Amino acid sequence: MIQPSQITPPMGAERAHEIATSFDLRALPADFLANPFPVYALLREHEPVRRMPDGSLFLTRHADLMAVYRDAAVFSSDKHVEFAPKYGVDSPLYEHHTTSLVFNDPPLHTRVRKLIMGALTRRAIADMEPGLVALVDQLLDRIEARGGGDLVEDFASAIPVEIIGNLLGVPHHDRGPLRDWSLAILGALEPVPTPEQHATGNRSVTEMLAYLRTLVAERRRAPGDPERDVLTRLIQGEANGEQLSEVELLQNCIFLLNAGHETTTNLIGNGLILLQEFPEQRAQLLADLRAAGDAAAKEQVLTLAVDECLRFESSNQLGNRRALSAATVGGLALAPGTLVTLCIGAANRDPAVYEHPETLNLRREGNKHLAFGFGIHQCAGLSLARLEGRIAIGRFLDRFPRFELSAPPVRGGRARFRGFLRAPFSCV
Repeated sequence: MIQPSQITPPMGAERAHEIATSFDLRALPADFLANPFPVYALLREHEPVRRMPDGSLFLTRHADLMAVYRDAAVFSSDKHVEFAPKYGVDSPLYEHHTTSLVFNDPPLHTRVRKLIMGALTRRAIADMEPGLVALVDQLLDRIEARGGGDLVEDFASAIPVEIIGNLLGVPHHDRGPLRDWSLAILGALEPVPTPEQHATGNRSVTEMLAYLRTLVAERRRAPGDPERDVLTRLIQGEANGEQLSEVELLQNCIFLLNAGHETTTNLIGNGLILLQEFPEQRAQLLADLRAAGDAAAKEQVLTLAVDECLRFESSNQLGNRRALSAATVGGLALAPGTLVTLCIGAANRDPAVYEHPETLNLRREGNKHLAFGFGIHQCAGLSLARLEGRIAIGRFLDRFPRFELSAPPVRGGRARFRGFLRAPFSCV
């Protein structure tokens, strides 16, 4: 049986102190990437506003992150200044990341978000549930027939690719490269991407743009239902005639795939693996689901569980902002132009907000986690992500309540996105 230490290796106090003392996002050791939380705890307690060697700030307290999230007028999400030296202004990665929704301020952010949200209404998401259930059951049938598989490859990653593929109307036979493109483009967002990450990220943007140009041309000839088809809605724009440029349209289609894929894959994978790491919580969750009287009660049980998994192992660990004017955060004065890293993973374990924050509690209520961000940039697809998490984890447990990892899972080894690449398991 796989032991908890084989999933999240412990870090001794001396080693955590060593890393925290010289903490630099541009030089992160492998043991930190495997388990950053002891280091985050030390920074949050002793240096919650950490000045990095490059002059940027690293924030770990929940209250400080909320202050930045709330002040979008001062703290910009625009990344032209930061990404120009990182990628080169003529690179595909630079054009993509500086055009996508998440790394822009109003008015572009407002225009794109409004178009996307128009296709992600409560009714539209509810209409997706039967298809999502059918997809999850189909994946579970295949796993059961083999007696096991890989939690990530065979289950967690397959679900969001299909959901986003459906939203954009990507034909099933074209979906093969989507996950690899997404992993490569997001991998280049690491604090210091390797030359290989640069190359594969740029190549992936180029290849996906070439595919999307063909898809957009086909959708222009034969539009879908704008109430259900996000791509048609983005193409047609608003009723007042406001439309996205071709570059804005294509780059935000890439953003939709990336935003909907990686974080939801991590949510499902992390959640199921946490149930292996904390067997008493799995037993409690199974008991609560059995005791739930109806579908609504089960949904409530799973909603609490999913949100706690998001808090405890946030799919997205880091966010970024740039001060447009002089400001103060956590008692420290910031000069205009200061870059700020928001450590979501640390804020989500802040004892000032959460009781016993280092304990996984799937019954936790009033969970004010920041896994979806906050403010004008809060994740547009959070309701869809929660639905995917509830259906995937709930139906997986219903089918395989005694599943076990058959080998230690392999983490992605990244600071920004926390998840697993592989996690072999048996149904038992």
